[in-house]
Amino acid sequence: MAIDAPGEMPGDATGGMPTRMVPAAAISAIGAGAVAVLALWWADTPAVVGLDEWLTGAGRITGLLAGYAITVLLALMARIPVLEHGVGSDRLARWHAMGGRYVVCLAVSHTLLIIWGYAVTDGTGIVSETVTLNLTYPDVLKATVAVLLLVGIGIVSARAIRPRLRYETWFHLHFYTYLAAWLAFGHVLADGNEFIGNRTAQAAWYALYLGVALVLVWNRFLTPIRQALLHRFTVTRVIEEAPGVISIHIAGRRLDRLKIEPGQFFRWRFLTRGLWWSANPYSLSAAPRRNGLRITVKDLGDHSRGLAGIRPGTRVLAEGPYGSFTARRRTRRKVLLIAGGVGITPLRALFESIPAAPGDLTLLYRARTSEDLVFRTELEQISARRGTGLLYCVGPRSVVGDPFTPHTLTALVPHLPDHDVYVCGPTGMTGRVIPALRAAGVPRRRIHHESFEF
Repeated sequence: MAIDAPGEMPGDATGGMPTRMVPAAAISAIGAGAVAVLALWWADTPAVVGLDEWLTGAGRITGLLAGYAITVLLALMARIPVLEHGVGSDRLARWHAMGGRYVVCLAVSHTLLIIWGYAVTDGTGIVSETVTLNLTYPDVLKATVAVLLLVGIGIVSARAIRPRLRYETWFHLHFYTYLAAWLAFGHVLADGNEFIGNRTAQAAWYALYLGVALVLVWNRFLTPIRQALLHRFTVTRVIEEAPGVISIHIAGRRLDRLKIEPGQFFRWRFLTRGLWWSANPYSLSAAPRRNGLRITVKDLGDHSRGLAGIRPGTRVLAEGPYGSFTARRRTRRKVLLIAGGVGITPLRALFESIPAAPGDLTLLYRARTSEDLVFRTELEQISARRGTGLLYCVGPRSVVGDPFTPHTLTALVPHLPDHDVYVCGPTGMTGRVIPALRAAGVPRRRIHHESFEF
């Protein structure tokens, strides 16, 4: 295995170790909302007798939960600062993906159970009852469209299909979730037994949906405009770092007000032809400066490829900062950073800035070829200045073997279980690294990972 370790020199003293927010409060709040929804059904249902009532009751429960869950789904992606910083964008994205599957299943189950239950009650067939419900009940046809939209979004988000779509296509198809939520909102109020004549329940449902809508509008639309007017982001330089990898330097005003932390990312919208309509997430690849930021992008698609042609002076809209892949997660004095490919970008910023005494910070950087080692000169300068460890593993797996076995990691990094470990890289790499770290004795709570795949 090709491993190089530049010499070490004295560096900075160890700083504070801020604690990270535990997401238990968010999960508790979501669970409490679900319990309240079930209580609403319970209070409106004195008894359940017969097959038709059991089917209809199950349909009402799944419908209420689906209507509630879609608001949770939207809130998770509403860029709420306390969630973005305390829970982490990557974890929120995973919750959102898992919640999306629940919403689709609940919505489809609600549709099938209600049709079946009403068909048993009326003594008709499934097809006949479906037609009757859609044509004679208020807002049922809208709800059917909502279910079809949710199913379609679920299909394009499936693991077998998602990688085949451009990020921009997948991202914009998700906006149909807003339409589905609006259609479902009216259906629940018009047809839900729990809401008909119950002003308190209606007010609570309005508050839930309007509250989420206001948060979405404020964080996803108004805040970027406000930041653009305040900070006036502009491209100053575009530099090629490696084959297919560029760095974009962005100037701005009053950046101290953003309270940016190394390891975080923004969603960037470059106001030039062909790029202005899409906001893509890119991490900072250097610690933020007083009047400038830097991102580094690898050619992975149309949007990232188009950035190579960006000219100095281009105006930029930036949403952020987001993410909790920062020093705030740290709980131990010793820290190991493991980077693969372009995953070096947030770790480069942490390697430069995370408080550490000489010998307490190590970066392990995996790349297929020496040409793929982005920031090599910068990393070696940081290592020499701060007295930190820097290890390279270069070459295809067929030649160097697997550098991420528990035995190899333990040999490379003494006292590995005493470290906090930050991991960022391709999905295949992180899928091997995290189990290897666990097997080497690193507790799960000290393994910090963000894939930035949302």
